Formats: sequence, C-alpha cells, structure tokens
Amino acid sequence: MDPRIQTLCQDYLLRTGLPVAVCDREGHLTGGVTRCVCPADDDACRQARRLAFHETARWGEPFLHLCPRGRLLWGIPLMNNAEITGGLVVDGVRIEEDSAERESVRIRQSAFLLQRMAEDANLTNAAHLELRRREADRESRRAEAIHELKGRAYDSIREIYLREEAGLMAAIRRGDRSEARAILNRILVGIYFFGRGRQDLLKSFILELVVSMSRSAVEAGADPAGLLGANYSSLARLSRIEGEEDLTRWLVDMLERIMDSIRTHRRYPQGVLLNAALAYIGENLGGEVSRDQAARVACMSPSHFSRVVRERFGMTFTSLVAQMRVDRARELLKTSEMNLAEIALECGFPDQSYFTKVFRRIAGCTPSEYRQRERSGLR
Repeated sequence: MDPRIQTLCQDYLLRTGLPVAVCDREGHLTGGVTRCVCPADDDACRQARRLAFHETARWGEPFLHLCPRGRLLWGIPLMNNAEITGGLVVDGVRIEEDSAERESVRIRQSAFLLQRMAEDANLTNAAHLELRRREADRESRRAEAIHELKGRAYDSIREIYLREEAGLMAAIRRGDRSEARAILNRILVGIYFFGRGRQDLLKSFILELVVSMSRSAVEAGADPAGLLGANYSSLARLSRIEGEEDLTRWLVDMLERIMDSIRTHRRYPQGVLLNAALAYIGENLGGEVSRDQAARVACMSPSHFSRVVRERFGMTFTSLVAQMRVDRARELLKTSEMNLAEIALECGFPDQSYFTKVFRRIAGCTPSEYRQRERSGLR
C-alpha cells in the first residue's frame, strides 16, 4: 500500500475513530479496514462503495448515502490527474435516532475531513474536485432561479425592487458583472410589465435604481468623482429617451459603466473587506469553513486572500480558522455548562480528541485545565 495512504488511514482513525477502507476503482476492497457488516465480496456493497467515491468526483464534495444494509458510507476518489484509480471509503456507520441531528453534523465534518486529508496528501485531484464543485454549484443556482421565476408573481414595481435590490447591490459590491446583469434583466422584465405605457413611472424607478447602484459601487471602491461625471452626462440623456428599448440600453450601459468604475478605481479599504470575511468565518465556525467562500465574501481571489491573511495575521487561513475556533471555545469554557464534546462540535472540531490537541497547541493547556483555571480565578 502507498505509504501516504497508510499514514492517512492511521491519522484519520486517530482523529475521528473511524477506519478507512481502500478500494480499487470498481469498489473492490484492497486494503485498510471496513466496518461493513456484509461479506467482503458482496456485490451490492461493492457497488455502494464505488458509487460513494465516483459521486464525490462528480460533485466535488463528499457524497453520503446508505449501503444495502442501511449503514451510512462516504468516499473520496484516489486520482491520477483526472483519472479515478480507486477510493478511500468509510462505511458501516450507524446513526441513532435520538442523536441524529448532532451526529449528522459530526459525520459531515468527518467526511469533509477525509477529503481535505486526501487533498493534502496529494492522493486526489483537489483542483478537479473544486472545479466540479463550482460547476455543480452553478447548475444548482441556475435551477433554483428558474424554479423561482416560474412561481414568482409580482404585485407591483415596488415589490420587484424590494425582492431584487439586495441581490443586485451585493453583486455590484463584489464586482460580479454577470450576476448583476442577470438580476437587472429580471428587474427590467418586471417593471416593463407593470409600468407599461407610463414612461414617467419607469424613468423614476430607473433613476432610483441607478442612484442605489452608484452608491453600492462607491462602497465597493469605485471613484466617486468619476461616477458623478458619468452619471451627470447620462442623466441628461435619460430625459430625452422615449422608447422602452432605448431605456433598456441606457440602463444596461449605466450598469457597465458602474462595473467598469469598480474594476478601474477599486480602492475599498482592504481591512473592511477582510472584516467581512472574518464575520463570515465567525458565523460558520460550527461547520465547514471554506477559504474560497471567505475570499468571495472579501471580494478577493483565493490566492490574494491567502496572502492578505498571512500579511495581516502572520498565519495561514487554516491556522486563522483554528485560532478563531479556539477563541470561541475559550468563551464557551468560561461562560457555559456545555461538556467538552458539545463545545468541540459547536466550534467545528470533528471530535473531542482533535479539539483537545488543537486547543493545547494554541492555548498551551487542555480545555479542562483552561476551564478549571478560569473558574478558580487563576491566571
């Protein structure tokens, strides 16, 4: 067996208490340990193991499902470039009904941990999985948008504005031109339907929309003086527009100018953007915290975001998340009566053992020692 796989299996067992089975690309067991209660040569279980890591390769993140005996399993593909050569599978996992909600969090964290460990050991193609995850994410959002539009019934132009404005302004602030265009198109369809034949109403609403768009652009770092000049000349042209088609072209042109001003003049304080990412991390400490998602919140590329984090905090993104989880655990140890296992889950650690290990490394003592010291008044 590849020494990297052997090391991963041992480390994963220590951190989660779950053994890892190693399979070939068809799901046949070739090594490791399985907890499945079925015979080793059971074809239905082989197919379930194969499905686990092949579906993970398809969607880019752990695929959890049940084996024929009703036990939970998940798997990560072993890959050589884009080719699946086998899989790492955790199987035979039972969830008791009285603890299903809490256990589901732990299991999901354990599944993602296996993927991270495989990526860190270069046993799977992290870039390929990330690409598949993004593609699946886009398809999911597209399907949701289509479903939402089919069932949407606007009562007025104002309702359209209230429904769509927040998404449009968020897309502008993060510089997402394609998303901003898509939302603007939905707004235009709605306002033309309800405002048909009333140019004064349409122009009034569109003017309000442009003001909000410009404000969001300035918040995202656009040059206020440049925007003011562009808007002034364009507003004079708006007063002379009569047809809906010309009005549409005018508004779309305004959006493009606004987005260009962000790209050209972006000077939004980096600290403010970073604080937005920190808030996202803080809100999601109990679950999976993605560097790429944090970077999107901060309107930065993942690589640039990593550099900013290292420059600001002197540590990697992973270390920053660990520090924030330990800081959160400190508060809970001081102020709550939760036991250590509950605090570990609340702060995003897959198990109490790993929680203790990370806490000791960062805080210099175990969680129990820290709680006892704080409550006794010792420092």
